Amino acid sequence: MNSRDWKCTKKNHVLVVLALFFFQHYFHVSFKLVEAKSNVYIVYLGGKKHGEAEANKKLHHKLLFNLLGSKEVAKRSIVYSYRHGFSGFAARLTETEAESMAEFPQVVQVIPNRIHKLHTTRSWEFIGIRHNSQKNDLTENMGKGTIIGVIDSGVWPESESFNDKGMPPIPSHWRGICQQGDEFNNTNCNRKIIGARWFIKGLVAETKKPINRTNTGEYLSPRDGNGHGTHTASTAAGYFVEQASHKGLAAGLARGGAPLAHLAIYKACWGEGGCTNADLLKAFDKAIHDGVDVLSVSVGIEVPLYSYVDLRDTIAIGSFHAAAKGITVVSSAGNSGPTSQTISNTAPWLITVAATTIDRAFPTVITLGNNQTLWGQSIDTGRHNHGFAGITYSERIAVDSTDSSAKDCELGSLNATLAAGKIVLCFSDLYDQQDIASAATAVQEAGGVGVIFAQSHNDGLQSCDIPCVKVDYEVGTQIISYIRRARSPIAKLSSPNTVIGKWTSPRVATFSSRGPSSLTPAVLKPDVAAPGVDILAAFPPFNSKSGNGYYTLLSGTSMACPHVAGIAALIKSLHQHWSPAAIRSALVTTASQTGTDGTDISAEGPNRKAADPFDIGGGQVNPIRAMDPGLIFDTSTEDYVEYLCSLGYRTSSITRLTESDITCGRKRQAGSNLNLNLPSITIPNLKTTTSVTVTRTVTNVGEFDSVYEAVVEAPSGVEMRVEPQVLRFDTTTRRLSFEVTFFSAQRVHGDYKFGSLTWFDGKHRVRSPVAVRVITYESYADA
Repeated sequence: MNSRDWKCTKKNHVLVVLALFFFQHYFHVSFKLVEAKSNVYIVYLGGKKHGEAEANKKLHHKLLFNLLGSKEVAKRSIVYSYRHGFSGFAARLTETEAESMAEFPQVVQVIPNRIHKLHTTRSWEFIGIRHNSQKNDLTENMGKGTIIGVIDSGVWPESESFNDKGMPPIPSHWRGICQQGDEFNNTNCNRKIIGARWFIKGLVAETKKPINRTNTGEYLSPRDGNGHGTHTASTAAGYFVEQASHKGLAAGLARGGAPLAHLAIYKACWGEGGCTNADLLKAFDKAIHDGVDVLSVSVGIEVPLYSYVDLRDTIAIGSFHAAAKGITVVSSAGNSGPTSQTISNTAPWLITVAATTIDRAFPTVITLGNNQTLWGQSIDTGRHNHGFAGITYSERIAVDSTDSSAKDCELGSLNATLAAGKIVLCFSDLYDQQDIASAATAVQEAGGVGVIFAQSHNDGLQSCDIPCVKVDYEVGTQIISYIRRARSPIAKLSSPNTVIGKWTSPRVATFSSRGPSSLTPAVLKPDVAAPGVDILAAFPPFNSKSGNGYYTLLSGTSMACPHVAGIAALIKSLHQHWSPAAIRSALVTTASQTGTDGTDISAEGPNRKAADPFDIGGGQVNPIRAMDPGLIFDTSTEDYVEYLCSLGYRTSSITRLTESDITCGRKRQAGSNLNLNLPSITIPNLKTTTSVTVTRTVTNVGEFDSVYEAVVEAPSGVEMRVEPQVLRFDTTTRRLSFEVTFFSAQRVHGDYKFGSLTWFDGKHRVRSPVAVRVITYESYADA
């Protein structure tokens, strides 16, 4: 509107101009305020709406244009377009815009972007894979022809674990790229690392600030500044490296589970920044497009868990689309143990892995001033001064005697005058978040020269900047008794040694998250257990921007996950047409429940006990047996759809997830969620007044003419009946179904009890773990 349209006085004209000025200024400020309040939201459209990725991208821009009214604004708003394995996008939106977008008919769900945290020389020999063992399918294939994708914190490509000497050609089904960036270019990819990508837009948009590369040591590229991704990638598929060690400890031949498998790196996790939903989804999307065969994902959410059609469980959604494309996804169980119901990554199409110990230890001698010799464990070498020093315990030198934080040596709790020059003994509670490295930092800052950390469990050692030794409570108590009796107590900490085969193993690590699933207790989780304590693998160089890196010891279910990913690649290379469910079944039904001493695997926790399926699923993985399982429990995408229907999810949500029209209808029958064809059976609510019958179907992948007989080990207080009790296979009969009926033999409410059902043909033992909880009808009338 121009000036000649105004019929007003000069005074009024001035007022109008001022009004316009203030209006524009106000609008500008308001726009900036709204813009400042914008956040990244993920808009999920479910399965791909078009066959072509480019058509999906155009749809995403069209939806944003319809919402925002400007092509330019829509283009600036979009962060990622997901268009390969599924359809959706991440965009910067205000809360109001996100709510409006959720009302679009094409949209399944809109969620705000969130940040997740990241949850091996001897380990492979310990579970049966030996470099010099007799030639067989396992040792000769070594994962040849398969591609393992690792969604993690990147890779240090110069590590010897990633050299491509002796590697086979890149598989023809590979469609990925080697994305460049900070100190990473095309030459960093080879026949081992065949591709690498990095995803950070979701994190930057979420935190609204760029990565501080100086303080974090990060790289805006696939290069790993954290170490976690390098460690997991080399565990899964590192090539052979002679005489690898951590400062002389754990020396031997380092290798991944599938040393001839290729690696595809997807950096979606950024040190302390973590991994956002938007970046993780983009990593899944690209991995599906690129043609990986197996995905290793050592990331997860903590309880409370979200439904499997809720985009807030990024791993469940991304892995569903991956599994539908034939990609086996292996995930970590989480590090929130030993409390029950803490397990994450519980979707039935995932392989969820718990962590166990191996038979290697690093004993360290503690010599007291009275010549008493005690034993602890340490992985610190070269820092021990080999001489005696004064020793005290932390509560005696507390800054505030009424403050309990001194007991476990929390930062700032120790008197620097009294700690100076001394070895300090600290005591940790079972569920204490304080660890030995943090305690050592507190002692060092107070002027101490060493730390002894007493803990009820000894799984998972850490390096410290001063000598640090972990002991159990019994040894810790003996040291305190000496300190109290001696006038001038002194002690000496010796360097550790590596000892193999002297400790009963495996044991379930204390930190390993436990089942049952708090979301879907009828799906047994974890699936299996694998080595995850003090695992030696590749790591970036310490305080250096160059070099081949070194090898270090890390613990966590993050370390157990790539062990199983490597084994999955071994199975895939031998059985190329097996589905992800078939591979999971082979792992679960052939796993071991006994330790090196012939007794049951034990579980660390408040009270050591025999491990049950909520600790280890089917048991400790056995790669040799998993190559030839005899029978498999296969599960299709359609089976998972029926399962989702049985959970009562909306038909529209399931339809969008699965890329096809779904009608749940009769599939919502009560109890039908127990019939998902898993290699395990869990009955969360067996009422004392009724029976429960479940159905399973097995496929014979062994000899054509096979006869299997059922061997039942019923849970205490429960009767199990199997029909038929004999399965006969021949050249025309490859799949057979059976029913298992459960009756309660008790009349009171109980906790979970465990048993098994094993099919045996004289050679193969196909074992399904069983978990049953008996309830009273009065207590759980509608359960």
